Amino acid sequence: MFYLGEILPRVLLIVAVAGGFSSRSVEAAGMEPAGLKDCPGSPNCVSSEATEPEHRVYPFRLKGDRAKTWPAVLRIVAAMHRTVIIIHTDHYIQAESKSRLFGFVDDLELLLKPETGIVSVRSASRSGYYDFGVNRKRIESLRQALRTADLIEPWGVTMSTSTGPRAEP
Repeated sequence: MFYLGEILPRVLLIVAVAGGFSSRSVEAAGMEPAGLKDCPGSPNCVSSEATEPEHRVYPFRLKGDRAKTWPAVLRIVAAMHRTVIIIHTDHYIQAESKSRLFGFVDDLELLLKPETGIVSVRSASRSGYYDFGVNRKRIESLRQALRTADLIEPWGVTMSTSTGPRAEP
C-alpha cells in the first residue's frame, strides 16, 4: 500500500517532467504584429488563424455595435471556470485558464478586427504535448456561450471534436 508521503514526490516529479512548472511569461503568449501566434507542432493548440486542420477552429463574428458587444464578450470570458483575464483592450483579450487537477496553465486569446467584427481565437497549452481536446472544447464552449448571449453570428461552420469541420445548423 502506498502512502501520501511516498506518492506525492513521484506525482510532483511526473508533473515537473511533463512540463507542469512552466516559466513561460504572459508576454510570450501574446499576439504577433499581424495577428495571433501560430500553433506549435504539438496537438495542444487550436487557432482560427491556423492553416493545419488539426489546429483549426473557426473565428467568431460579432453581432451589432462592437462598442457594446466586445465588453460583453470580456464578461463571458471572465466568467469561464478557472479563467483569469490577464490583458484586455478594445480589441484584444488574453486570459489564463487552469486545469482542475494539476493547475496546468493554458492561454486563451481573442483578437477583434473592428472593421469586420471578426474575432480570431487561440487556445494553447503552455506545457506538455497532448491536451486531450481541452483547448478545442474551451473554444467551442465559449462559442456556445456567446451564441446563447446572442453576441455572435451563427455563420460558417464549427469544428466538431471528433469529425472535423461540419456545417452549422
